[in-house]
Amino acid sequence: MPVATPAQYREMLDAAQQGGYAYPAINVTSLATINGALKAFAEAGSDGIIQVSTGGGQFASGLAVNDAAFGAQVIAEAVHTIAEKYDILIALHTDHCHPNKVEGFLKPLLEVSRERKAAGLGPLFNSHMYDGSELPLEENMAASQELLKECAELDIILEIEAGVVGGEEDGHDTSGLPAEKLYTTPEDMVTVYESLNGLGRFMFAATFGNVHGAYKPGAVQLKPTILRDGQNAVIEKYGQDAEMDLVFHGGSGSELSDIRETLGYGVIKMNIDTDTQYAFTRAITTHICENIEGVLKIDGEVGNKKTYDPRSYIKKAEQSLCERLKLACDDLLSTGKSIYKK
Repeated sequence: MPVATPAQYREMLDAAQQGGYAYPAINVTSLATINGALKAFAEAGSDGIIQVSTGGGQFASGLAVNDAAFGAQVIAEAVHTIAEKYDILIALHTDHCHPNKVEGFLKPLLEVSRERKAAGLGPLFNSHMYDGSELPLEENMAASQELLKECAELDIILEIEAGVVGGEEDGHDTSGLPAEKLYTTPEDMVTVYESLNGLGRFMFAATFGNVHGAYKPGAVQLKPTILRDGQNAVIEKYGQDAEMDLVFHGGSGSELSDIRETLGYGVIKMNIDTDTQYAFTRAITTHICENIEGVLKIDGEVGNKKTYDPRSYIKKAEQSLCERLKLACDDLLSTGKSIYKK
């Protein structure tokens, strides 16, 4: 199945919201991580979201080109092609785009989608994220409104964030911010709804103590009830139809009880990157350690080409990533719930 059409993507999100489950959204950087992700979703019988960060796009473009938007385009085009071989729906998304990267990352990708639409094709990406959480909420919403209007014209969904996800990702470090910045208030939730409602479909990354990266158990204090209270504030004022599609950032390493609780409060997408990065690298490290005398030419020996051929360990890494992502499908209750119709 090719990448989901805009209508299919909306149907995916509606099915998750109504069915009480969410989609893993995995960050990819290469053909190997794309293939591992597609294999996982197919084996799980789950639709899913494949996404690219600015750093991921920059990496994928190569050391010489070093262009985040170009690399993201390459990844998206590869997914469009490879996904044809699978019987599930895949949506394409871009991860955090901060205000200073809109012109160099988000705008060029929107232009590619505009050109595709003019040629009778669907947009390159199903959704994009604009992360204006570093700005005062009023400024964040003003910028989000303009981008949402542009996305809506292209049948693209916009994800926005209010409140700050802690930790560091792709060089953007929020670890020094006051603790209260990590929690979105019910008043913020209402403001977001009032600012964006009617302009186009959007997803909202509300924050409830979530943090990028890996931490020891107990180091991160999640408060999923913040999502419940915010949704209730919106629904009480505007009715049940105002329930928002929420996104859980920093899902790696979270307790299963917290993950499952958020599903009842409207989370339909959870980002996973740190845990799948580790799964990918752990398999490579194990291969290297177990085959060190073949991987390296030690004491004048010639090594073993079968063990230092990158394919030998990248295949293991792809499979390891696949297994970790299937676990995420189980955790989010999306396993076996693909809406793809042959």
